[in-house]
This record gives sequence, structure tokens and C-alpha cells, in this order.
Amino acid sequence: MYTPPLARLVEELSKLPGIGPKTAQRLAFHLLKVPPEEAQSLARAIVEAREKISYCRRCFNFSEEELCEFCADARRDPALICVVERPQDIVAVERTGEFRGLYHVLGGAISPIDGIGPEELRIRELLERVRRDGVREVIIATNPRVEGEATAMYLANLLKPLGVRATRIASGLPVGGDLEYADEVTLGRALKGRHDL
Repeated sequence: MYTPPLARLVEELSKLPGIGPKTAQRLAFHLLKVPPEEAQSLARAIVEAREKISYCRRCFNFSEEELCEFCADARRDPALICVVERPQDIVAVERTGEFRGLYHVLGGAISPIDGIGPEELRIRELLERVRRDGVREVIIATNPRVEGEATAMYLANLLKPLGVRATRIASGLPVGGDLEYADEVTLGRALKGRHDL
């Protein structure tokens, strides 16, 4: 239907997460309308990011250096590790301004249906850090869905024999939410995670 270069552009754009064929078409047509400098700037940014960004050797966050900005920060508490599934989860935790420790990115969550077992995640590296670095607490901040919960339980069972405190982030009602719209699981977790006022 399209000339080969346009068809290829639509095909490549549709491979991006959350981008279906129609959105890919709209993006392709938009890119053809912008000045050539803008399209080239986008292409250079993509190439530069792929060439310069890799993984932090300690926590597996995205980094331009050998250590990411958090691992390189001497003011952060190395005895406190927050375990997340993906690098973008670090951004969410940092926005709270409540965490001053280090991170560990697993690279996903245990999901047998998707063929992801513990061996496919960076669990071995986490256990090595805990043993080597004198970690006193590991906060497990995997996503509150079946895979995240299974991963949290698996990690807690591995950490317990090491004498390290393993905690799970609380989950429950969002601020501004109404009780009547909460599902039973969310409301149940909110009740279990209650604290004194």
C-alpha cells in the first residue's frame, strides 16, 4: 500500500510497545511532515542512546558510566537495597523522595507462562551483593500482580537464611480513591498494611 521506505518505517514503528499499526502510520506520516533536521535529530538521539547507554555493573540500572548515578553516590546507604523489576521503576521510587539506599534491577519477574524463571533474572547477582556488601535490608518493590508477588516470595525465601531483613512495599488504596470502587484484593491489602496514626 505504501512505498517501500514508508512501509518499512511503519513496520519498525509498530514494533514499539504500545504502538499499533494505526498509531505507527500516524507517527510515520508525522515524521515525513517535520523538517528534515527534526527527523535527523530524532534518529541521532536513538543511535546515541543505543551506543552510549548500557547497564550499571552493580545494580543493572541504565547508565552512561560503569556505575549509575545512584551507585556512584557516596551519600546513599549501601546497606539498604530496593529491588525493582525494571530500570524505569527506579524513577517512580525516586520521585517519592523517601528512599536513600541503592537499587537492584532484576530484569523482569518470575513468569512461567512467559518462560521466565529465576535463572533468567538477576537474582544470583542480588544474592552476591547481599553477602559481599553487608546489606541489612532488602526492600522488594516488584509490581503488585501475580508475577511480582511470586517473585517477592521467592526472593524472601532466599534472603531469610542469609539473616537479611526482607520487606515488601505496601499496597492498597491510591490517595484520592474511593472505597466503593476498590476491588477486594486491594482493599484487603490496605487493611493488612495499616499503621498507627
